[in-house]
Amino acid sequence: MCGRYALFRWPQALSGLPDFPADLPQRWNLSPGQQVLFLHQPAGELQAASGRWGLTPAWLDDFAKAPAHARAETLAEQPMFREAFRLRRCVLPANGFYEWRGQANRKRPYWMSSEGLLYCAGLWEQYPTSGQTYLSVAMVTREASYLRRPLLLDQAATRVWLDPQATAEQLQAVLAAPQPQLRERVVATLINDPAFEGPDCLTPA
Repeated sequence: MCGRYALFRWPQALSGLPDFPADLPQRWNLSPGQQVLFLHQPAGELQAASGRWGLTPAWLDDFAKAPAHARAETLAEQPMFREAFRLRRCVLPANGFYEWRGQANRKRPYWMSSEGLLYCAGLWEQYPTSGQTYLSVAMVTREASYLRRPLLLDQAATRVWLDPQATAEQLQAVLAAPQPQLRERVVATLINDPAFEGPDCLTPA
């Protein structure tokens, strides 16, 4: 399961989107519960937003139960995700993500990346409270070998995923599309600490 990812470098085209946070910090160790950048298309125009990583529908009364991930194969049926899957899809840009492999007490962290940004499929929600509306997201995952990885979208799949008019058949095709080959390398266990932050997260093992 992808429990951590990084966004520390982005192109000018991304920072030029409407509502892109001018003070967005570089992050090497994003984890559930934190604020993350996402892109959505609520009125036909691509725009940026920030939301809590952990989906919080308006009816949720316990934030501790807010899921950070949504399984691709059950999006259309799960009560937690089905409305967001139909109406509120988004993408989470990332420079890469981490995954841990090995025995339970000796897992090694790997940095997974590509040449450019990765675009991870996601869902977003609104949570109105105390006169304000908070945004939240969940990352869509699919099975990869014995692990679950983010559902990665290429340019064409991103257009379909963000299109409010996309059909159920088109969306299912995106969920089942082949995934890109990623670069991987073992990194130091510094990343095991969720509070650790900075470029040293990518220190080779």
